[in-house]
Amino acid sequence: MKKYYYFFKLRFATGLQYRMASVTALTTQLIWGLMECLAYKAIAEASGGNLPMNYSSIVTYIWLKEALLVLCNTWAADNDLFAMITSGNIAYELCRPVSIYSMWLSRTIGARIAEAIMRCIPVLLCAFFMPKAYRMSLPVNGASFLLFLLTLFLALGITVTFCMIVYMLCFFTLSPQGWRMVLTGAVDFLSGNIIPLPFFPKKYLFLVEMSPFAYMQNVPFRIYSGDLAGGEIITCILKQIFWLVTLMFLGIVLWKQAGKRIIIQGG
Repeated sequence: MKKYYYFFKLRFATGLQYRMASVTALTTQLIWGLMECLAYKAIAEASGGNLPMNYSSIVTYIWLKEALLVLCNTWAADNDLFAMITSGNIAYELCRPVSIYSMWLSRTIGARIAEAIMRCIPVLLCAFFMPKAYRMSLPVNGASFLLFLLTLFLALGITVTFCMIVYMLCFFTLSPQGWRMVLTGAVDFLSGNIIPLPFFPKKYLFLVEMSPFAYMQNVPFRIYSGDLAGGEIITCILKQIFWLVTLMFLGIVLWKQAGKRIIIQGG
């Protein structure tokens, strides 16, 4: 385990170096978040406040989504790993006396956490000082905040293990672009990144909740905002654990199959 911790640490330190990119992204996220708040405010006023979520919860959900954008989104995949697969440079990885799956998993987690840390603090500070109608709220209580942290950690695990499956599928195709466009686009919508899942029609929401995507950012953000409470939280945590274990198992199986297909020519 120690060697994988060092892979995590190295990728985490590397991710912290891209400060200017984070500053540029910060401006975009603040403007985009404010635009979303304005849109939902207009919807709330037009509907007389009759929304699937409380308006204050929606605003908090939006700012959490912007602050932790790279933590629970599948589109934030590691381009270096895709390039490694398609260029053949994975040969260098295979020379290491480590598990490819575990090494890539630790690297991916390290990169996401590093980038999220640089972005989330300034975004959250700005969100807490917005005008009242667009201001992010504090968690309902200390227990909700702790549950938010737990479910956020599990959501990160589900997101990364799903991305690992996407990486492994690229071993079976000539180009990774097809898998990336189809899978990440679908997950972006089904995980609540575009609109919160409570806004989905109930008959479709039932189907979405049977997938792992509903247990990515949807769960921790709704717990923090107070939209999820009581027994629903326990159920969601159990489902998060189930999907985390399942996706990790599928990823390892795919890697074992992909490993048998790798042919390296030259010397």
